[in-house]
Amino acid sequence: MSPFPIQEMTLPVALSGSDVIGQAKTGTGKTLGFGLPLLERVTVPADVEAGRAAPEQLTDAPQALVVVPTRELCQQVTNDLLTAGKVRNVRVLAIYGGRAYEPQVEALKKGVDVIVGTPGRLLDLAGQRKLDLSHVRALVLDEADEMLDLGFLPDVEKIITMLPQKRQTMLFSATMPGAVIGLARRYMSQPTHIRATSPDDEGATVANISQHVYRAHSMDKPEMVSRILQANGRGLAMIFCRTKRTAADIAEQLDRRGFASGAVHGDLGQGAREQALRAFRNGKVDVLVCTDVAARGIDVEGVTHVINYQSPEDEKTYLHRIGRTGRAGAKGIAITLVDWDDIPRWQLINKALDLKFNDPVETYSTSPHLFEELDIPAGTKGVLPRSERTRAGLRAEEIEDLGETGGRGRKSAAPAAREERAPRTPRQRRRTRGGAAVSAEASAAAVPAPAAEVADAPAEPRAPRRRRRTRVGAAEVAAEAALNTVQAPAEAVAEAAPKAVEAPAETKPRRRRARVVKPVEDEVDFQIAPVSEPVAEAKTVTRPRRRARVVKPVEDEVDFQIAPISEPRSETKPRRRTRAAAKPAAETVAQEAPADGAEAKPRRRRAPRTAATKAEG
Repeated sequence: MSPFPIQEMTLPVALSGSDVIGQAKTGTGKTLGFGLPLLERVTVPADVEAGRAAPEQLTDAPQALVVVPTRELCQQVTNDLLTAGKVRNVRVLAIYGGRAYEPQVEALKKGVDVIVGTPGRLLDLAGQRKLDLSHVRALVLDEADEMLDLGFLPDVEKIITMLPQKRQTMLFSATMPGAVIGLARRYMSQPTHIRATSPDDEGATVANISQHVYRAHSMDKPEMVSRILQANGRGLAMIFCRTKRTAADIAEQLDRRGFASGAVHGDLGQGAREQALRAFRNGKVDVLVCTDVAARGIDVEGVTHVINYQSPEDEKTYLHRIGRTGRAGAKGIAITLVDWDDIPRWQLINKALDLKFNDPVETYSTSPHLFEELDIPAGTKGVLPRSERTRAGLRAEEIEDLGETGGRGRKSAAPAAREERAPRTPRQRRRTRGGAAVSAEASAAAVPAPAAEVADAPAEPRAPRRRRRTRVGAAEVAAEAALNTVQAPAEAVAEAAPKAVEAPAETKPRRRRARVVKPVEDEVDFQIAPVSEPVAEAKTVTRPRRRARVVKPVEDEVDFQIAPISEPRSETKPRRRTRAAAKPAAETVAQEAPADGAEAKPRRRRAPRTAATKAEG
């Protein structure tokens, strides 16, 4: 078995310790091109036993670091390095997001030789001082152009500043944008740029991939895809979409049509994504619908068809999508369905890659040339016959509980644990009335009885609900306290009065203040004593203790009280009266005075002096 061109040209330079920039098409073996030199620079106990290294060179800290842009590529590179380093027993650890921190921290404490990780999780562990990068001898940046597209280059630069100055740096990518070249000039020392292609391979794409481009209507695409998946010789197939919602919708539609399909996109948790990839590799699922997160790093043997359900964003994405088939010298078929709105975008991609599909042929699910070019049996419909549904499906692959840090993807991982959990006891609430706890007997009485007991028990009248006072104003509370203080002497006066004559119950005094509102039973304090009692009797009442905003004493309220019924209203407040008119009223008050000889006399109001009175005087 002969090595690929990129491996044949890269291995001698990388093994010598020089910095390397490797550029080759996707699917041509770049992983082992940097993986083998990386494993050779690591010192393991087998080297000490063979005498190739000193014992003090052994360390539990990482000696090599590989930075990748996506989680799927991280898993792919880790598996390849574990396979290549199995003979020397090299410890390789994958560090990426979506998993719990604790297992990764425990593995770092036990000791690791090579780390493969994504920039975000590497920075997190290094910032927490869980990851020591001071012993790294070799650094590899894989798929650097994808890191540029995802905005990871600033994080990559932070990671590089944590590494020793004396190290070997290798950079591998299928394309080399200007920003990646600038990164190589800043952090690499006299790198060797290697661009490898096969002698019989012309153009940017791999020659053994058959490409087909059709102009299709968006509503007819699911039917077209269903018929393409029933072509003769079709093995595993990958369908790429631009959006996560489209990927989830197409996977669901294909599942209803009878295909064993799975989905990989950003809205799924890491456990669900790895479940779909494992089912795809194990053959339980033969159709994988995914977004561009799976366009790099997915190296599955047996992928024969790649379908671009939506046109890619640019030529680099197109190359990485169709690069999932035709890997390692195998043949593959790449089909692109271009909508009418995507024609300008596709023409730019066609021009950049120098392809021959500038004007795609208008195609529908019933077009004869679709059946002929893709070898689809005649009469094929959009539903897979039941006799051909032999795959186990996605549900046959168990989902792994990764202890994910995010909330997405947990629902599918924990139904079993939820079923084993004991039923939850309802929380007992303490019943309170007015802030005081209710007794145990009252609480027991408040617990609802069973339905049978409730049906037999006689109906009892329900006690009226006690309302809590809601007036919380300081002035209102003070006025209420003052009224309660005055109430006792007022009741004593009312009892001393004869019961033959009673004050009219319907009369109400005038309000002193608009803000104070009092119940009907409290208004007795402001009513006038019966007619038989003198007005002066009210002066014997003990004056209450003065407080803030207290109702004034009784003598100040005489002006506002209602006159007796026997006297006309006009005499209560005379406008102007002479001394001659006031004399009979004073004599009447003197005759009605009590026999016990009370000293209090009614106050005489001084009338204004008129011209007649001045003449008399």
